[in-house]
Amino acid sequence: MEKKDINTREDVYLLVSSFYTKVRKDNLLGPIFNTAIKDWDEHLDRLTTFWETSLFMTRKLEQKYIGNPMEAHVKVDKDNNHSITELHFGVWLNLWYQTIDELFVGEYADIAKRRARKMGTFLHLKIFEERQKHKKD
Repeated sequence: MEKKDINTREDVYLLVSSFYTKVRKDNLLGPIFNTAIKDWDEHLDRLTTFWETSLFMTRKLEQKYIGNPMEAHVKVDKDNNHSITELHFGVWLNLWYQTIDELFVGEYADIAKRRARKMGTFLHLKIFEERQKHKKD
């Protein structure tokens, strides 16, 4: 199969659903995600919209992502006794890169990698900041 770039919502869904298949089976990430996510169909649709919005922000899209990923990740960290570490984000990012490389090649594939790296760093820092705030309380 010749790889192509990420160009459509269907491509984004293939990426997101293939990625989360790996995440759910991963020894480190699986228990966290499988506990936190109650409706996988809804989650995959929501994350497809998130990534579609992130990748194709200059396009007119049928759906735009509305939500607060930071709040959701801070809650997951709290629900897991503040045990989320840079290792979790590293494994997450490696699985994301691996999935992209298996399925796609091109400009949007590269953008998806860069955005995920920035997002992982940002979310990890925000989780750390929230922990520090609550230590002071």
